[in-house]
Amino acid sequence: MREQIIFRADNNYRDFDNYITKTKANKILLVCGNSISYLRINNYFKELEERPGIEIFRFSEFEPNPSYESVVKGVNLFKNTGCDLIIAAGGGSAMDVAKCIKLFAHMDDGQNYLKQEIVPNNIRLFAIPTTAGTGSEATRYAVIYYNGEKQSVSDYSCIPEAIVMDASVLETLPVYQKKATMLDALCHALESFWSVNSTPESRDYSKEAIGLILDNARAYLINDETGNANMLKASYIAGKAINITQTTAGHAMCYKLTTMYGLAHGHACALCVAKLWPFMLNNIDKCIDPRGQQYLREMFEQLAGLMNCKTGIEAAEYYQNFVNELGLEIPTVNSQADYAVLKDSVNPTRMKNNPVELTGEDIDKLYHEILR
Repeated sequence: MREQIIFRADNNYRDFDNYITKTKANKILLVCGNSISYLRINNYFKELEERPGIEIFRFSEFEPNPSYESVVKGVNLFKNTGCDLIIAAGGGSAMDVAKCIKLFAHMDDGQNYLKQEIVPNNIRLFAIPTTAGTGSEATRYAVIYYNGEKQSVSDYSCIPEAIVMDASVLETLPVYQKKATMLDALCHALESFWSVNSTPESRDYSKEAIGLILDNARAYLINDETGNANMLKASYIAGKAINITQTTAGHAMCYKLTTMYGLAHGHACALCVAKLWPFMLNNIDKCIDPRGQQYLREMFEQLAGLMNCKTGIEAAEYYQNFVNELGLEIPTVNSQADYAVLKDSVNPTRMKNNPVELTGEDIDKLYHEILR
């Protein structure tokens, strides 16, 4: 896999601008949310499109949980305008849409793209993350929704070639979104650390991301420049961790909570991990990690040490308190029928990545603990 190129936002994005010039791209598809109009990077794109020979086509017709239909619109715009470069500027949704546009652009538009085999292509994709949470700029994954159901799209060729790290984009982010995206990054790092797919490399990434998040949370939430920059870095590094390991039960359980109760993704994930973690500690005997129960115990002890805690239970409590202090809502269940819907929504593939086996009964019990 090609090493990604990281650009800073110094000198009005000069180094990034020079890189774009070297690509000789003259028609750029900019996949972005409407909030880009409030960011400094928007002025750069306005200046760029005023240059002779450069056209920028903006695509913002997608939802926070983007639908397949909106991706198709983006693919059609890319093909009809003859674009030769895609730039994603936004949070996870913009990144996911841009990745899918890249992957689908050379497929047969007479068939459902999701039912076709992905064939890697050489369309260039750059990323400018405007939240510190998804880590999508570092991963091979994209999530979209078809007929209301989550669809995972994955291929190494959709990992962005170049990334702009611009901490100023976080200054205008609503406080709730700052909290939720920070928690998403933290859950990525935690789940990657305990995943059955973890490696020494992925655990190193997780360790660095966890330290950056916990050390910079307060500064980040008050919009300190250094805190914002470090959180953006933490999100990227946590993304590199899950690119190796994938996520586990915390993420598998959170998606339906997001859509049913209108929660931000990171918010829902944090609530799930808060109940999952102590469950795993109390059920080591259900270990399905091929490295065994002793490895699992030692891993949780190492994770506790990363959080300056003496035991796994103390670390899980520390995490729960960290989430509680953010003051995020715990949703109230609409009806008892919701529990069955939630349980049936869980992706079994992600459950296989979890080091402790969860039965349907376990999942149902956890959802009862998560919701009021």
